Amino acid sequence: MKKNNKLIIFCSALLIALCASGAFALESDADQPITIDSNTATYDDATATSTYTGNVISVQGSIRVNSDKLVVYLKDGEAEKLVFTGKRAKFRQTPSQGSEDIVGEALTGEYYPKKNLLTLIDEATVTQANATYTSKFIEYDIKSSLVKAGEKSSDAKRVHAILKPKKEK
Repeated sequence: MKKNNKLIIFCSALLIALCASGAFALESDADQPITIDSNTATYDDATATSTYTGNVISVQGSIRVNSDKLVVYLKDGEAEKLVFTGKRAKFRQTPSQGSEDIVGEALTGEYYPKKNLLTLIDEATVTQANATYTSKFIEYDIKSSLVKAGEKSSDAKRVHAILKPKKEK
């Protein structure tokens, strides 16, 4: 119980400190720390995993993920993989100053911070500018803002895309 209380206090203090420090440069999202805010947190030293539940908010620079549950897999003290789940876990990122946010959602998401890769699985949707992509499987490269949907090897993971015309001003 003492470890859990220390972890919760540490995460809360870290989140407050980062919020007070102001906005981060968007191109350096991958270099920013990951902060997590949730209703509960547990850490399992034997498996090197942290589990967060209840209105989980994860932030790294301009990247924000909202989910019901988040499991963080650590390796050598660093986050190697984050798995978020929920009714519809949602993410948002501002790819560059002045550009529209990229938003997405899925039942399950896997984020690999060192690879700058976010994988959305089951009921996955990503909206980027005037295009919306829907598939069972979508990969999003956070650093280059590149969306890859579907899989060549499976007809079951087909892609549905909607390309909207630009509105005239």
